Amino acid sequence: MRPIIFSKMDFSHSNLFGYIEDLQELTIIERPVRRSLKTPEEIERLTVDEELSDIERAVYLLSSGQDIQGTSVVANLPVLMRQNPAETLRRVLPKIREVLHVAGVEMQLTAAVSFLTVLQEESVSIHTYSHSFLHIILQNLEHRDAGVSNAWLETLLAVIEALPKETVRHEILNPLVSKAQLSQTLQSRLVSCKIMGKVANKFEAHIIKREVLPLVKSLCQDVEYEVRTCMCRQLEHVARGIGTELTKTVVLPELVELARDEGSSVRLAAFETLVNLLDMFDADDRSQTVLPLVKSFCEKSFKADESILVSLSFHLGKLCNGLYGIFTPEQHLRFLEFYKKLSTLGLQQENGHNDNQLHLQTLEQEKKYISVRKNCAYNFPAMIVFVDPKNFHLELYSIFFCLCHDPEVPVRYTMAINFFEVAKLLNSDVYTIHKELVTLLQDESLEVLDALVGHLPEILELMTNGGESNGSESKLLSIPDLIPALTTAEQRAATSLKWRTHEKLLQKYACLPHIISSDQIYYRFLHRMLTIILTNNVLPVQKAAARTLCVYLRYNRKQEQRHEVIQKLIEQLGQGKSYWNRLRFLDTCEFIMELFSKSFFCKYFFLPVLELTHDPVANVRMKLCCLLPKVKSTLKIPTDKHLLQQLELCIRKLLCQEKDKDVLTIVKRTVLELDRMEISVDAFQKRFYENDLLDQEKERQEHLLLEMEQLEKEKQKNEGRSTNINDKMFEKKRRDSKTSSVLAKSINLAVPGSSSGTSAGKEEKKSKLVRSQSFSTQVLHPKYSNIDKCPNKSSATGYTSSVSGMGKSCMLSFSDDSFRTHSSGNSGNAAFPSSSSRNLFNSADQKNNGNKESQSRKMSM
Repeated sequence: MRPIIFSKMDFSHSNLFGYIEDLQELTIIERPVRRSLKTPEEIERLTVDEELSDIERAVYLLSSGQDIQGTSVVANLPVLMRQNPAETLRRVLPKIREVLHVAGVEMQLTAAVSFLTVLQEESVSIHTYSHSFLHIILQNLEHRDAGVSNAWLETLLAVIEALPKETVRHEILNPLVSKAQLSQTLQSRLVSCKIMGKVANKFEAHIIKREVLPLVKSLCQDVEYEVRTCMCRQLEHVARGIGTELTKTVVLPELVELARDEGSSVRLAAFETLVNLLDMFDADDRSQTVLPLVKSFCEKSFKADESILVSLSFHLGKLCNGLYGIFTPEQHLRFLEFYKKLSTLGLQQENGHNDNQLHLQTLEQEKKYISVRKNCAYNFPAMIVFVDPKNFHLELYSIFFCLCHDPEVPVRYTMAINFFEVAKLLNSDVYTIHKELVTLLQDESLEVLDALVGHLPEILELMTNGGESNGSESKLLSIPDLIPALTTAEQRAATSLKWRTHEKLLQKYACLPHIISSDQIYYRFLHRMLTIILTNNVLPVQKAAARTLCVYLRYNRKQEQRHEVIQKLIEQLGQGKSYWNRLRFLDTCEFIMELFSKSFFCKYFFLPVLELTHDPVANVRMKLCCLLPKVKSTLKIPTDKHLLQQLELCIRKLLCQEKDKDVLTIVKRTVLELDRMEISVDAFQKRFYENDLLDQEKERQEHLLLEMEQLEKEKQKNEGRSTNINDKMFEKKRRDSKTSSVLAKSINLAVPGSSSGTSAGKEEKKSKLVRSQSFSTQVLHPKYSNIDKCPNKSSATGYTSSVSGMGKSCMLSFSDDSFRTHSSGNSGNAAFPSSSSRNLFNSADQKNNGNKESQSRKMSM
């Protein structure tokens, strides 16, 4: 038998030599990294004398430093302006102007941002700024790099808003005439277009008409389509600056001509500008000029010019509502059908062909179609207004269904964002979109769920209360579907890595007590919150669950359930084995102090919190010490005097026995804070008046919940008791009817033709029926409210029939049961059944006496 040979590392000379070669290869790989480090000479050049001031260091670095050091100085310019504006303007800013002539892209971009920051912080007056900074901005405006030029242009446009009119006119507008000529570069003309749009809002209409409009017209007719497009997009600002009259005579003809331009980007810019200026055109312009242009755009979008399709779908809602007043019914229907077609673009093909029967769409076209459907989802609330919410189910529900079930996440995400707006518009008809809410809550994408959760409380409130005008049945039927969807959404968020979505969802679920019943929350959500606190590893999620659990506890309507939850919080969190759970117990106590009354906290949580002063973990004791001032604020003197003594005793023990220096420091600081605190008394004080009022309202609501629970219990007992009484009285009446019929027959046989016995039997039945009704309702008649007025007759004398005796025993047993059940409640409630029981005895005596009289008449006859 051969021994088993274990493979082990061989440290022979050859193998060891191989290991050394591998290590040498690693050193070779590291050599370029070492070469990239700075040499001593380079470090010497980068070193600056520490005794130099900030201004001197900035000047030195701009003069002889490297580019990265100069960029650092430019980035630090706003700080220098705040510290020493005069010296910065005198010494540093001229150096920056010199450096920018030869600076790279990074320093140019940094300078543009720094100049804008100085303007926004208002470190110097606007006059000083225009004198010192404006010329530098204008010099670098036509930089050869497009990114740098745009950065300086953004800074200039922001400066124009703050500059006085005269400065803008002399420094910017006058040089603009030469910059906008065809002889200038393309970049220069593009910059001129954007400056035109900004300047148009700065001056009066006559100045714009005289000095700006000629330049605008020439740039709209520029040979380059980029310039025409840029100027077309600025026509909106120009139109708002010159007013409606000049817009109609000057701007509108230019827009009509640009809408027929050969360049697709120019036509697109003209269309968007027309839509944005709809409010400035009168009804004639809209119907005769704008509407034909829009119709041609819609027709061409599917046939010849798909480039405008995305923009058209984005502006369609604004367009339909802007032209609403001039639409004929046929045009109204036509635009609605156009919107429906865009909403399903890419999902189904025309003429009934499937996707497999046609050529595969290119990736670019698919992206375009997704953008179109996303824009349709964005415009859905506007289209509801367009068709009238009353016609939603007939006209738009099918589109709403398709968009909520769209295969692409961006479309469903947009619908989730707009869901609240749709629900508000539908108002009483909101029940029609309940299924789509459930669908979005169960969506596979957490982005969709996160978008929906933002307005979830408002949506749920509309869902449960918005359909009242259609009857309560539809409202009640919607709730059972919502609860599983809500629980599924929470579980999906919990199993994902997106804890912020989970936290947000738990925070929004605090609205559920206003939406669904207390029992549904207790069995479906409350224990889930406790599980999250105990098992989740993300602190914000645990805190959100703790606060929501406290809200559920606050509105729970059954005392037994409340006590159970409180007991679990104390046992599983406050007395838990993990110090993490004990920390979460203190967080939960903070929420309880926020949501509940002071008396509630003192009754259930004050002493369990103080027990944590003996916790073996220092972090728990530290957190408790920070919480003690809030704990003390819940006390009221003299009611909670014994609790105050317990608090003081715990603090003394901490001061005497605490060994951790960090905890002891916090304890000493807490003691000083507690000494400065004033404890509120039972009576109202001026300084605590608002807090006392708020606490009193919380306490009143808590007592109201207890009273409501007591009333519900009594109502259930009364309902059960009334059913038992009705069953007994029905059996009793059946027997009485048999007995009375036997007695009537015997009387008729003894004295034929006599009616006195039958009349007496009818009166007796009638009195029994009245008494049985009074028992079932448990309400005393006013004439029996005073027991002393009832005649007190003995029931032990005279002859009584077997029927009357059986009825008496039945009534006595009922009165005893009612007395026992009510005596277990409060004393006020026990007084009512005792008086009713005495009334039962008296009524039984009256019945017995009536029976005796009838029997005596029978014997005499």
